[in-house]
Amino acid sequence: MTHAGGITMGALIWTQHTDWPSLMAAGSAADRAGIDQVWTWDHLLPLHGRSDGPIFEPLMTLAGWAAVTERVTLGLMVAANTFRNPAVLVKMVTALDHMSGGRAAFGLGAGWYEPEHRAFGIDMGASVGERLDRLDEAALLVRDLLRDGRATARGPHYHALGVANDPPPIQLRMPLLIGGGGERRTLATVARYADAWNAGGDLEEVRRKDGVLREWCARVGRDESDIVRTIGVGPVVVRSSIGDARRAADAIAAHNRGQGDDARVGPSALIVEQLAPFVELGFRTIHFDLPAPFDRETLERMAGEVGPQLAGLVRA
Repeated sequence: MTHAGGITMGALIWTQHTDWPSLMAAGSAADRAGIDQVWTWDHLLPLHGRSDGPIFEPLMTLAGWAAVTERVTLGLMVAANTFRNPAVLVKMVTALDHMSGGRAAFGLGAGWYEPEHRAFGIDMGASVGERLDRLDEAALLVRDLLRDGRATARGPHYHALGVANDPPPIQLRMPLLIGGGGERRTLATVARYADAWNAGGDLEEVRRKDGVLREWCARVGRDESDIVRTIGVGPVVVRSSIGDARRAADAIAAHNRGQGDDARVGPSALIVEQLAPFVELGFRTIHFDLPAPFDRETLERMAGEVGPQLAGLVRA
C-alpha cells in the first residue's frame, strides 16, 4: 500500500549473515506488515563485518520473495551494472515481473565495491569514469528495452543489435530507478533516463544533490517532477523507548560484526521527526535497511505508525 498523502515505505533487507528460511520469512513479514516495497542490495560478499561470512545471491533472493509475498514491489537497490550485461539483466528482471504478477522494479547503479569484483574476477573497469560511462550507456539500453521492447546499442561498451525483450513485463511500464549522487555524471544520467532516483546522505547533502538534479533536468529538457525522489535512510529500529530501541539495535549490530550501530533508534514520533525534513524536500519514498536478525516490530511500526504520521505531515 501507499499511505494517504503519497508516502511509500520500503525495506531494504540485508542478505548477509542469515539463513534462507529467515530471509524468506523477512520478506513475507514485510509484506504482511504493510510495507510497500521490499528491496535487497546487489552484493556477493558481506558488505558489513567480515567479508568471508554468508550472503545469498540477490536476484535469486528476489525470486524467492516473489513466491512468498503478494503485494510488495520487489527490486535491487541497486543492480551493479558491472556484474551483468544490461540487456540480459532486463530479461532477468522481466522474468521476476512475471513471477511476481507485475511487482518488479528495476534498480541500476554503477557498481563500486572492489573486494567482491576482485574475489569473483569481475571486470570493474579501469576507472570510476569508465564505470560511469558504462552506466550511462546501460541506462539508455535498459530504458529503451523497457519502453519499446527492442533496442540497439552501439557505444564503446555495449553492442546489442536489435535485442528484444519478449515477453515484455506484465506491468505496462516498469520503472527504472538509478541510484547514486555523483553531481557531474550520475545525476546527468538520472536526468536523461530514470523514472526514479535513490539518494542518500544527510539533509544538506541531499538538498544540494536534488538541486543539481533539477539543474541537469533543465539542461536536458526533462521535467524534474517526472522523476520520483526516493531516500535511503540506513538501519532503523523502532521501539516504545529510546533505551529499548538502542538495546535492540546493539544486538543487531553485534550479529553483523559491529556494523549497523549507526541505526536511527527510538519511538515512532522521533523517527518521524528525523525523516520529516526529507519528506518536506519532496522525498515521499523512504527506504530503511533491515539487517539480520530481522526485526519484525520495526517492520510493523514503520508501516503502521511512521508511514501514516509522515503522510499526515504531507496532508497538513
